Amino acid sequence: MASAVSLLLLSSPRPLHRTGLLRVPRRGGLLPLPGPAQAPRRLLAAAPPPRASNNNDNSGAVGAPDRLVAAVAYLYPFLDGAHHGRFLLAQFPFFSALLRPLAPAARLFHSSPLTPFLLFLTLYFAVVRNQQAFSRFVRFNAMQAVALDVLLIFPDLLAQSFAPSGGVGFEIFQSMESTVFLFLLVCFVYGGGACLLGKTPRLPIVADAAERQVM
Repeated sequence: MASAVSLLLLSSPRPLHRTGLLRVPRRGGLLPLPGPAQAPRRLLAAAPPPRASNNNDNSGAVGAPDRLVAAVAYLYPFLDGAHHGRFLLAQFPFFSALLRPLAPAARLFHSSPLTPFLLFLTLYFAVVRNQQAFSRFVRFNAMQAVALDVLLIFPDLLAQSFAPSGGVGFEIFQSMESTVFLFLLVCFVYGGGACLLGKTPRLPIVADAAERQVM
């Protein structure tokens, strides 16, 4: 019995990690644990990243009431400066026939000397400055119409101070008056047509000024 015990003590024991019972797995041989533990990882990996919402996005379609109000605003500077086309309308009756549907609006506009001034105040304070009632689309186009009407001060002053009766000066004056009228007509057709289509027109000279006024 003692000899058997001494033999066991003197014999070198085998290392445990070499046995098949406690074999240490290698790092590359680790297997993922089966079961529902991996489900959250798969869901997180498959879920797309959240997109930031933009509540201030105004790129949608413009409503029909906004289109109509914005288009009508361009009628104000055109009617206020229609008298600059007296020479052109006399030479080309085609323009008179083309603008005949606007005759009732022109008579109403010129029915009182205060009408243009009251319309100016209405457009600027009741539309351009009224952010709660009107969209930016309407306010920007109304501001362009107001700025375009302000520009008419210069040809009006020129017509009052420089009105030759004949000669080369009269021809130059006639050409300037016709140019102002054609510019107003193009702005009216382009601005009103673009607004009816739901697009934002940018008129020359006045677009940047209107952009600074409309927040």
